[in-house]
Amino acid sequence: MRKETLNRLLNMIYPRHCPVCHRILKDDKRYICPPCEKKIRPLTGSLCMKCGRPVEENREYCRECLTAEHTYDRGRGIFLYNDMWKKSLERFKFYGCREYGDFYSHLMWEEAKEDIRDWNPDIVVPVPMHPKKQRMRGFNQSWYLAQRISRASGIPSKSDAVRKVRNTAAQKQLDAAERKSNLNGAFAAVQSMGGRCVLVVDDVYTTGSTIDAMASVLRDAGASAVFFLTCCIVPGPGE
Repeated sequence: MRKETLNRLLNMIYPRHCPVCHRILKDDKRYICPPCEKKIRPLTGSLCMKCGRPVEENREYCRECLTAEHTYDRGRGIFLYNDMWKKSLERFKFYGCREYGDFYSHLMWEEAKEDIRDWNPDIVVPVPMHPKKQRMRGFNQSWYLAQRISRASGIPSKSDAVRKVRNTAAQKQLDAAERKSNLNGAFAAVQSMGGRCVLVVDDVYTTGSTIDAMASVLRDAGASAVFFLTCCIVPGPGE
């Protein structure tokens, strides 16, 4: 009762907003307003067996994964990245709309829980942020998502298993080769994985360079397998 009263009070002072249209939610128990709920389209149907991008029914892999050598084992994103999700994620990361992360993580778990159970990870690890960048932003969005997925799944979260030891340039303006080069030596595992299977959590999968860099250091630290889960995945070239 005390927790419910506190939540209602906080919602009066800091009302929850819809992560799509940004209007105040009239029902504080909802994650998204009813009209916008009809707009969202989680990825279903034929998906790439490596990265989870949508593919034609008779294909197993997307064009990128047919030629790329990824270090991770498998993964998926829940939504196809577009302008709507770009604006939503920008509000989440840069403008204090942290409640959006509750919606993202809820859908990430609900839509991917069967895959996660098949992968059977031992721990959940967020993509870390460099301390300088995290101080400027105030929080790490990947950590926020990973914590809530950990609670929903019951899988322990290890937020300090990997650190970002080099403050890299922003990835969004770089091509695939530049992204990979930009992340060389950027991450370091600070704990032994001891043969554990790891689920890496991030907000957006673009070319896979970040997940590959994470998988590389986790495998070097003894991880037996590395899977990933993201809120959004960017369409591959030519898809």
